[in-house]
Amino acid sequence: MAKIHLGKNILTYFLLGCSIAQAQEVIYNTTDAGTVLNDSDMETLPEATLEPLNITDAANIVPQRVEEEEQDIYFSANEMQNDQRLQTITAIGDVNIVRDNLTVKADKVIYNQKDDVVTAVGNVVLLNEDGTVVFSDYVVLSDKMQQGEMENIKIIMKDKSQIAASKISKFNNDDKEMENAVYSPCDVCTGKDPLWQLKARKIKHDAKNKNIYYNDAFLELKGVPVFYTPFLSHPDPTVKRRSGFLIPNIASSSYLGAAIQPKYFWNISDHEDLLLDPIFSTDKGLILSGKYNKYLYRGAFSAEGSFMHDEDKDESRGNIFANGRYEINDYWVADLDVNYASDRNYLKDLSLDKQDDAWLTSSLKMQGFDNRNYASIESYYYQLLSYDMKEYDEPIVLPLMDYENISDVGPYGAYTKTNLNFASIYREEETNTQRFSMINSWVLPYTSPYGEKYRMIASVKSDLYYVDNYLNPEGEEFTGGVARIFPQLGLEWKLPFIRATETSRQILEPTVVAVLAPNDSNKTDKIPNEDSQDFELDDSNVLDINRYAGYDRNDTGSRISYGFNWSSYGDKTGRTSAFLAQSYYFDKHESINNTSSYNFNENEGHLSDYVGRIYASPTDYFDLNYRFRVDKDDFELTYSELSTKIGPQILNAYISYIYLQDNRNSSLIENSERKELYTALRSKLTKDWSISVYNRQDLTDDGGSLEYGGDLTYEDECTALILYLRKDNSSDPDYEGDFEFGANFLLKTLGGTRK
Repeated sequence: MAKIHLGKNILTYFLLGCSIAQAQEVIYNTTDAGTVLNDSDMETLPEATLEPLNITDAANIVPQRVEEEEQDIYFSANEMQNDQRLQTITAIGDVNIVRDNLTVKADKVIYNQKDDVVTAVGNVVLLNEDGTVVFSDYVVLSDKMQQGEMENIKIIMKDKSQIAASKISKFNNDDKEMENAVYSPCDVCTGKDPLWQLKARKIKHDAKNKNIYYNDAFLELKGVPVFYTPFLSHPDPTVKRRSGFLIPNIASSSYLGAAIQPKYFWNISDHEDLLLDPIFSTDKGLILSGKYNKYLYRGAFSAEGSFMHDEDKDESRGNIFANGRYEINDYWVADLDVNYASDRNYLKDLSLDKQDDAWLTSSLKMQGFDNRNYASIESYYYQLLSYDMKEYDEPIVLPLMDYENISDVGPYGAYTKTNLNFASIYREEETNTQRFSMINSWVLPYTSPYGEKYRMIASVKSDLYYVDNYLNPEGEEFTGGVARIFPQLGLEWKLPFIRATETSRQILEPTVVAVLAPNDSNKTDKIPNEDSQDFELDDSNVLDINRYAGYDRNDTGSRISYGFNWSSYGDKTGRTSAFLAQSYYFDKHESINNTSSYNFNENEGHLSDYVGRIYASPTDYFDLNYRFRVDKDDFELTYSELSTKIGPQILNAYISYIYLQDNRNSSLIENSERKELYTALRSKLTKDWSISVYNRQDLTDDGGSLEYGGDLTYEDECTALILYLRKDNSSDPDYEGDFEFGANFLLKTLGGTRK
């Protein structure tokens, strides 16, 4: 094979008008490329058409690179002809031109050394480093290859989007111009129009200002024009941020009526921006809305919110969500999280984020990390949104301080741990509490030569309280200071057994936890329960030495907890596991249920309920997770939670069920039984179409449907359309926007509308 070097010229190709997805290696067969455009197509707009190309081995396009030479550019061919009189070099047959990461392949290349013009003819292919491939019939490059023209071109992006045009011109200022162009990210089949494509009589790329201009642009769906504009412009794909209008949102709801939300993005600087997106609605008029972002060297801050005046209620309504993070130095970091709504139903009425939350939490935190030390100073404010919780006072926690230190490991593996905690909880009309707690622990882990795993924990917890206006479970009011000390000794033992076969592996791990602790160490007549209210004995905590997550309640009494965890892992049949455990209390009055604010069951007994979990996923078409608690005496279910997915993509069901008995241990919601069923069906009707429906049902005596809805979805490689329906049967009589219908529409690389 002959080769010749051309000197340090720059070989370029034309590319404009669409975004680039993540890099992937794309390989094309150039032998079947043929002619992209027919001469007859040039008579009317558009002159270019999109046609499919086959994919084959990369060697058909990319030649193996020769040894590095002094010159940056070289080409090789089956036959080379050097005409010294005309000062031309002609390469024929399997011609390859390479400079750095750019390759040109053609049937024939003529290089005019005198005029510095390179002409490529026949099955011309330009392959760029990012995977983009350009096909053409005829390419002329001049002025050290800084200028050029291509005819009958087709561009395949690395995300498989395609561009075709009758002619492309590139100028020495790097501006480009494309005539009679068509673009589509959809799959292209011979003789068929893609699902959608964008056509234009002329497209110009202003390289200096990074703008793309269109003249006489059409948007076609299945070959039918649906939108026309004589002029259109937008930033080129290299521009990441620029001020300008974005595609508006379109919505409809029971509260707003029909609504449109135009958007204007203001790029204040490279690290600061503002989005203005007011809502114009038929029923409620104007709603102001916006979002601000600020990026700092050591952190970031963002805030979004909305404001309106409701004429029907004659009141102003609004919300604000803000969060920020700032790294003060290498050890300390500050976090801000603000979530506020003017009233309980504002987020639901406008279908905003967090509309289904029972409460909003705002916090300010400062955290420090240094080797084995951790410290934090936090404050919290809670705003209740749930109608069922409207009678409870909203607490303010200011401050909440934590400190934790873990010592270095000793010669036998033992280490010490120290926890300090201070909390101040304030309410306007209910209990106020200040608490200081300290826990000193000594931990010794050990693994025996036989595989037994031991862990011993000895701890002492010390508390100081000042309580104001506390009404205890006996109906007595207490104000004053109180102290308590709670020692605890725990020993954990595990012995895993493993059995392996040719098709599966099984692990059986029995566990025993023994705890020694004094009885009646909670002083519930003087100390309120602020952070350990909603406790439930279940599979996640039954074998813990300390089963409370908070500080206000101690896990009193001596006990032995025992259980096992079994798992089976198949090479091809998925995974199955089961867990079952129970606790034995040496003093029957020190059951976990009697350590809260409500000592309602003095005859609880020595044994706790059975708690367990079953998980099964034997195939891709079945997945089940079931958690339960069974009464130790009559084996009645006192807690049951099920979630399962059944079926293939063509038709599958998701079922979720939860049942809780009256939780009289919680002072949050008294005597509240919960029994709820969620069902959803989804069907993949075809490759592109799918449908789903769902219902959330309250199964208690006064229950009913809480929410139901569904969606119809079409999604292919370049388009997405979602039609959805939602009905929220809120128990709140003040909630107005219970019905919602909408559509989300997206064209890949161009954007779309959404709720």
